[in-house]
Amino acid sequence: MNLPAATDVLVIGAGAAGLMAAITAGRRGRKVLVIDHANKVGKKILMSGGGRCNFTNLYTEPGNYLSQNRHFCKSALSRYTQWDFIALVDKHNIPHHEKTLGQLFCDNKAQDILQLLLQECEDAGVEIRTLCSVERIAAIEQDVFRYCVQTNLGQVNAESLIIATGGLSIPTMGATGFGYEVAEQFGLALLPRSAGLVPFTLQAEEKAVFSELSGSSVKVRVNCNGESFLEALLFTHRGLSGPAILQISSYWRPGDSVVIDLYPEGSLEQLLLDQQDQRPGTELKTVLSELYTKKIAACLCQLWCESRALKHYTKAELLTLAEKMHQWAIKPSGTEGYRTAEVTLGGVDTNALSSKTMEVKSQTGLYFIGEVVDVTGHLGGFNFQWAWASGVSAGTFA
Repeated sequence: MNLPAATDVLVIGAGAAGLMAAITAGRRGRKVLVIDHANKVGKKILMSGGGRCNFTNLYTEPGNYLSQNRHFCKSALSRYTQWDFIALVDKHNIPHHEKTLGQLFCDNKAQDILQLLLQECEDAGVEIRTLCSVERIAAIEQDVFRYCVQTNLGQVNAESLIIATGGLSIPTMGATGFGYEVAEQFGLALLPRSAGLVPFTLQAEEKAVFSELSGSSVKVRVNCNGESFLEALLFTHRGLSGPAILQISSYWRPGDSVVIDLYPEGSLEQLLLDQQDQRPGTELKTVLSELYTKKIAACLCQLWCESRALKHYTKAELLTLAEKMHQWAIKPSGTEGYRTAEVTLGGVDTNALSSKTMEVKSQTGLYFIGEVVDVTGHLGGFNFQWAWASGVSAGTFA
């Protein structure tokens, strides 16, 4: 079945941002067509949040986003807030709950959010076509139409063109660099791209020590390049993961060290000295196993000191151990890359776009939204909120 010959708004990409843009434009009475090369829409929505979709965050604010222009996201986020999307979720009677740190998840399945978007598309008269690959985009001057898009399902002319194809993360979900290619075609600058919200891999020696802790987790504070996060760290058979590591990975660059506080909410120095006074015959690994798992306690002793009765340590030795645990400096060998990354850092330079409309300043009727743009949120629903907000911005004006 061929595509319609013409449409007011053509959205390329049927993810969170693209569907929200289509809904917004459709509600304005615009004729909207959404196309996607995948066989299903919203694949990343369905896998997000462990299958329950962390669809926004109660504490969304511009400070939760990385960009070369930290101010760019303010306009869109202020005009379509987390409260606006929560109201839409409530309108569809989708049960949800707050997990931690303002993260909102569906009680049931991520399918609920996708179904919400598809229902809103249907109500707004939006047409969606999958298995539709773009072969060529050309700018034209033909009546009201500005763009001619050739696909495997035929040619379609559009007045407005919205690029919502996402980033490079999780290629098994169909991620490609198509959006960046379109940006380059129209002369837009691209900022360097890299994997964000991604696990670290370790050097061979450290990997050998910590691989036996695979599956163990501990609450930590991680620091890198002036940024800090207090969340859980998860040991894996390849390295380090968990919310704390995913968060700091967006600020890490190859060659940087990450400093990890293994006892972030107290003084380990004072605890060890108190325990030495009160329980001098107790082994160090026994005391540490009351703070961590037995496996982690044994591993820390193996790494930094031989476990023996507390009375056999000098005060200086205990203070040195505490300092190492408060300031464990580790230099990752790298990250697991786009294969497991939740987002792509960098992308279309925001200087080329209007922060109010997401339209390319030098190209009337062309818009870039969502992950393809150089705006990347922290872990915890912030990237979905950027998708909703940037989508609404483009859909309001396209």
